[in-house]
Amino acid sequence: MRTTSNPVFRNLPRQEGGGYANFGSGVTTAGQVGNQYGQHPQQPYPPQAPPTTRAMTIDDVVTKTGITLAVLALSAIVSYGLTNANTSLAPMFVIVGGLVGLVLVLIATFANKMDNPVLVLSYAVAEGLFLGALSFMFTSIEFGGAGGSALIGQAVLGTFGVFAGMLVVYKTGAIRVTPRFTRMIVGAMIGVLVLMLGNLIASFFISGGLGLRDGGPLAIVFSLVVIAIAAFSFLLDFDAADQLIRAQAPERAAWGVAFGLTVTLVWLYVEILRLLSYFQND
Repeated sequence: MRTTSNPVFRNLPRQEGGGYANFGSGVTTAGQVGNQYGQHPQQPYPPQAPPTTRAMTIDDVVTKTGITLAVLALSAIVSYGLTNANTSLAPMFVIVGGLVGLVLVLIATFANKMDNPVLVLSYAVAEGLFLGALSFMFTSIEFGGAGGSALIGQAVLGTFGVFAGMLVVYKTGAIRVTPRFTRMIVGAMIGVLVLMLGNLIASFFISGGLGLRDGGPLAIVFSLVVIAIAAFSFLLDFDAADQLIRAQAPERAAWGVAFGLTVTLVWLYVEILRLLSYFQND
């Protein structure tokens, strides 16, 4: 299986031959799943047939992703309403929601808990809190926005439009996910992250930093590049999900797919919202 740009998908256990550990035998037993995730179930004597869990399907992926996005949307609506009623809450929600979301991504990645539904839904709540407050700040005159909530609707439509477009691209095979393509996307992601960090550090000493987020022509080009990278990373995420289904991963692995797709969708939405705000301010 190829490496994905989304860190949530990268720690899936594999074995030689490209398959996933304990996933290649069709129906996976509960004991195998327990061993895979670090659990050590008791071995009764005499041996008894352990319960089984069915393999993941595309319907599982759609259902789990839909649940995760619904929780995120509900949390974002609540966050937007609260910040609209009390604008002083906006910065706190952005900071708390963003930090909690980041911590949960790190836990999912390094502790191999990406298929834990509690963690996935907790991430959705945290990111909803973050996105609702951030969306309010981008559209509020008090925080330098242009005013009006139409910008949010445009960003949501743009995000799901890109998602749908890249799904069509993947299904039609217009762009093939190869190891070289993967290296290019991962390298581009690292590059833009370094530039973002450099711009943040420079902003402490120079007004506007490196000009990557000040709304000027360079900022617009940079946002377009980031949006393109986020869009192409969907192809790697789709491929990772497809490989899991073919390897007959257990049903709970669908939560990990939902988690990874949600991470990419949040990143894409924030960047599209930022880009649209540049034109609103003009």
